[in-house]
Amino acid sequence: MTDETTKNGPDAAAAEAAADAAANVENEATEDTAQPDPLALLKAENAELRDRYLRLAAEMDNLRRRTEREVKDAKTYSAAGFARDMLAVSDNLRRAIDAVPEEAKAAGDAGLNTLIEGVEMTERSMLSALERHGVRKLEPVGQKFDPNFHQAMFEVPNPEVPNNTVVQVVQAGYTIGERVLRPAMVGVAKGGPKLVEPETNSIFDQKDA
Repeated sequence: MTDETTKNGPDAAAAEAAADAAANVENEATEDTAQPDPLALLKAENAELRDRYLRLAAEMDNLRRRTEREVKDAKTYSAAGFARDMLAVSDNLRRAIDAVPEEAKAAGDAGLNTLIEGVEMTERSMLSALERHGVRKLEPVGQKFDPNFHQAMFEVPNPEVPNNTVVQVVQAGYTIGERVLRPAMVGVAKGGPKLVEPETNSIFDQKDA
């Protein structure tokens, strides 16, 4: 048998056919591998859409809460400037009342007493209106000095009162909501024992107690 017969014989033809079949199978496998699974694509797309939805829902919830807080603050503190100006008017009314000598009050002059009563009623009415809008008067006497709510004007030597205790109010202080509208101008004790810290130092808790 010649070399030509060996190359072109039945065995060669069978080998070539087997090689072609293997190549076809390999090509089909490559094509299958190249094309992604549609179900996997749908799952990935669904996960992405769900993640976007959760992010959007969280953003909308944060926006709602922020808007509610801003609206609440606007309602609570929009009158702060006006209330502060009204406190100055109230201070002037109180100064006018305090300027009347005790002798004149005791003299029993009807016109003067009527005037004083009218000024006092005006002062009370103004403070009552401010309170309805969230303005609260501080009552610091007997409390520990708190620089967030009080402004120390002087010290009062008093060894019987704990050190840094407010013992006198020169000018009343006020809050609006949770903010200080005007700090109280106070005198504090000096020379007494160290003040024992209470469980809570919030001036709002002390007022509500």
